[in-house]
Amino acid sequence: MKKLLFVVTVLTLAAASWFGYWASKPITQAGEPIPFTIEPGSSGVGAMRQIAAAGVPVDPQMLSLLGRVTRKSGNIKAGAYELKPGASPMDLLDQLVRGEFAQESVRIIEGWTFRQMRAAIEATPALRHDTKSLSDSELMARIAPQYKQPEGLFFPDTYLFAKGASDLQVYKQAHAMMMSHLNAAWEKRDPGLPYKTPYDALIMASIIEKETGSKAERGMIAGVFVNRLKMGMMLQTDPAVIYGIGERFDGDIRKKDLQTDTPYNTYMRAGLPPTPIALPGVQSLAAALSPARTDALYFVSRGDGTSHFSGNLSDHNKAVNQYQRASAP
Repeated sequence: MKKLLFVVTVLTLAAASWFGYWASKPITQAGEPIPFTIEPGSSGVGAMRQIAAAGVPVDPQMLSLLGRVTRKSGNIKAGAYELKPGASPMDLLDQLVRGEFAQESVRIIEGWTFRQMRAAIEATPALRHDTKSLSDSELMARIAPQYKQPEGLFFPDTYLFAKGASDLQVYKQAHAMMMSHLNAAWEKRDPGLPYKTPYDALIMASIIEKETGSKAERGMIAGVFVNRLKMGMMLQTDPAVIYGIGERFDGDIRKKDLQTDTPYNTYMRAGLPPTPIALPGVQSLAAALSPARTDALYFVSRGDGTSHFSGNLSDHNKAVNQYQRASAP
């Protein structure tokens, strides 16, 4: 009897040792991550079967036993995951309990319009497209009902999300991020700026974003437009006119475009346009609310990505002749 008990004890210890070794051994050593999904409402056994059925080379019964032994089976979270090379069965189980879902991303670029942002989100297959059938105004009603137009209200950045997440989550995150950056810049704004609300500053930031690709010049561009607003001058900014043309814009702005009245034609209408014209980044927000102190009222492109600034129309016309007309074909 003692011999039998000894044999059983030895076998039990050996099995426990082997099970511990199995639980800590990498499931795969190399290769691409293996995606799998745990459906909502799945039992522990059901979850392990789904993992194996997705191509993860692990025995579902052994994985289920590990979940029961460690009392983690009841805490598994549904969602989309990836098994990374080098992960052991215990690592996998801990991942399921912590809900470390597979991360995807979508990048929103500074200076994009909201239409371009929507196109990028709709072209992201890892998202669940819950808002695709919504109009812009219907979408805003779900995010920030106080705004009817979405332009400019979303911060350009790279957003991470769990595979299969709703696209509404990305929109809400991008809007919250923009409001955070805008409000922070508003609180630190220079005194005496010609803005009544943070939204006015957002409009200005979007114009700055589209007017220059040179980060170093954004403060000066802002200074010119702030000076014009204070003096009651027309902003005369081509990007706003182009935005007003919309999808009809073919890449060339013509004299007739500058003479066609739209709410965004800043050659014909004083003050700021009614909405932002693009998604501004943090540097354009900062420039709009802390512009350079300058006497300049005009600027013209030098053709190399930088601008020449002038304090009066005579000097500006000379600069136009020097940098644009002289180089025209």
